[in-house]
Amino acid sequence: MKLSALLTTCLVLAGMQRLAAQTDPHFTQNYTYPMYVNPALAGSGNGDYRVSAIYRSQWGGVGNPYRTTGVSFDTRTDKNINLGANLMNQAAGDGGFNYLNAYATIAYTGVKFGKNLEHRLVFALQPGLINRRIDQSKFKWGEQWNPITGYNASNPTSESFAATSATTFDVGAGALYYDASEDKKYNVFGGVSFFHLNSPKDPIISSQSDVLNTIPLRYTIHGGVSFNMEEGLSIVPHILYMQQGNARETMLGVYAQKNVNEETDIMVGAYYRHKDAFAPFVGVDYRDFLVGLSYDMNTSKLGSLSRNINSFELSVSYKPKKGAKSIFDFIRCPRL
Repeated sequence: MKLSALLTTCLVLAGMQRLAAQTDPHFTQNYTYPMYVNPALAGSGNGDYRVSAIYRSQWGGVGNPYRTTGVSFDTRTDKNINLGANLMNQAAGDGGFNYLNAYATIAYTGVKFGKNLEHRLVFALQPGLINRRIDQSKFKWGEQWNPITGYNASNPTSESFAATSATTFDVGAGALYYDASEDKKYNVFGGVSFFHLNSPKDPIISSQSDVLNTIPLRYTIHGGVSFNMEEGLSIVPHILYMQQGNARETMLGVYAQKNVNEETDIMVGAYYRHKDAFAPFVGVDYRDFLVGLSYDMNTSKLGSLSRNINSFELSVSYKPKKGAKSIFDFIRCPRL
């Protein structure tokens, strides 16, 4: 019982810190939800278009976990323009906190240079809307705890929020470089992206302080190398660094993709999020579908309290392969 109470307290505090810090959700299988990593990844899959979905359950071993769902659509055109849209919703545990955002993306792909125009740059803009809301009745405050009788929801509390729902306009942008050379032993890719460029306001935290109610800028730097080994085998190490306010995340990953027949590829790999989690994953690319599964094993101090403070992600992508293969197809799958 003491351990359960301790864990519950930790999760409540973590949830409140997350709310106060105004940090965005994160995923382990980042590239399954590509425009959340970098708007310039719109249209980066092979085929005429791509529809992707990802589900993350975080800290499922204790209470009501964080549940985050994202869906996206992106497509290429023959006018050096790629288009995309993404929608994400996060329900945060017992605190009644809900985070919803929706974005549209337009990317320009016409910058090419090099002897054979094999070096490519993509620039993208991503406008959208953010909605946050809370149900204050679901929060548990210290004033509602009695040392003898325990928690009593009817006990009054002096805690309050400036607002319980807010919708605001948001803008992001990104740039991507990739080497489109064919028949090379390796191809390099990398990019940078910025979100909340317009310093959107969220009055849920405070109606008095611009510092507290401003959603901090989030920026991401990512890149990797696709090593083309023997026929039908590639190995891709990659790295991602993300920062928002005082929250920082560094993720290292590597995967191997093996073609087993004309219709099927198998992917096996792992991610390491610095001072947070280690996550093995497996994926299958079968015909027009990609399915990926990863499991975060917590390596932080919170994880040491219980073996069940872990997370899992399931991703599914549908991308008809009727169109030409993407020249940077090595970043198309939910395994990066």
